[in-house]
Amino acid sequence: MSEPELKLTPLHAAHLAAGARMAGFAGYDMPIQYPDGVMKEHAWTRTSAGLFDVSHMGQARILGADATAAFEAVTPGDFTALKPGRQKYSVLLSDTGGILDDLMAARPDDQGLFIVVNGACKDEDFHFLDAKLSGDARLVRIEDRALLALQGPEAAAALSAHVPAATGMAFMDSAALTGFGGVDLILSRSGYTGEDGFEISLPAAEAPRVWAALLSDPRVRPIGLGARDSLRLEAGLPLYGHDVDPSVSPIEAGLAFALSPARRRRGDFPGAARILAEAAGTLARARIALKVVEGAPAREGAVIVDADGAEVGIVTSGGFSPSLGVPIAIGFAPPALCAPGQRLGVVVRGRTWPVETTDLPFVPHRYVRRP
Repeated sequence: MSEPELKLTPLHAAHLAAGARMAGFAGYDMPIQYPDGVMKEHAWTRTSAGLFDVSHMGQARILGADATAAFEAVTPGDFTALKPGRQKYSVLLSDTGGILDDLMAARPDDQGLFIVVNGACKDEDFHFLDAKLSGDARLVRIEDRALLALQGPEAAAALSAHVPAATGMAFMDSAALTGFGGVDLILSRSGYTGEDGFEISLPAAEAPRVWAALLSDPRVRPIGLGARDSLRLEAGLPLYGHDVDPSVSPIEAGLAFALSPARRRRGDFPGAARILAEAAGTLARARIALKVVEGAPAREGAVIVDADGAEVGIVTSGGFSPSLGVPIAIGFAPPALCAPGQRLGVVVRGRTWPVETTDLPFVPHRYVRRP
């Protein structure tokens, strides 16, 4: 059977014109890197402002008087308490407490919830929500909008020239507003790099003009998915399908913050028996963070061993950290082995290399929060 044809984002022509190296990702032909290369793109985002095309992500609205209650039936967050103008990270849960996907859900205006899900999972997520939403809640897929991410310490200054209201936003704020000469935007101060920055939902037809306007600022450069992955790994942020999947619970994944205190008390979310038991301490595996002391980067699938060489866990994401100058990795291991400062090993190409456990994130987050 032939491979399915890759979809194109509204910025595909702009990526080709910029000399991007393209590859298939989540069913789309996406820019992996530009001529500067991953290392320089990574460093630029950490020191200035990187612009990412993430239009492959899934955007949707959940509408109706029952929208919030219906959404809470498949997530562990308290979305009834989510104030207008705010956004929250959450997960879709299976009946056994596994993570079907992670997502952002916001109240940028009075039109129910606005959600953004992972590109590789969006069709399954939307089918799942269509089947699970109850009452008059309904899912409306948004197919005619692009999504950009502007990330880095200069992101706010670069964006404010086109959207002055952006400077008044704090981390996890969300707003429906206009910018770039009247373009309809859904803007959130958030991202996937650990840096300050924004995600910008906008009409697909306007994406090339807005992309070009942002890149006209010398502080902004286009950044591909290669650097996006190294940036999120340094920030300790999970990648769905690798660090989290339907077998992994929020507690195992180090995402306990996604469970609101009120929902914990009520225990009224899917898989609550398992998740609450794990939160109370009956946890067989937990997320582990590793710095490779010597040797090659430990990639996904590398075995983690203890001081005696016994297999104790597995790496789910790994690579070289441009910011730290050493290989880093995250994975799963028994909780007792995950405390910082322990010496373990990883097996790479048949050879065991020494690693040290550490805290997450590897590189501190620089989100702009309200005082």
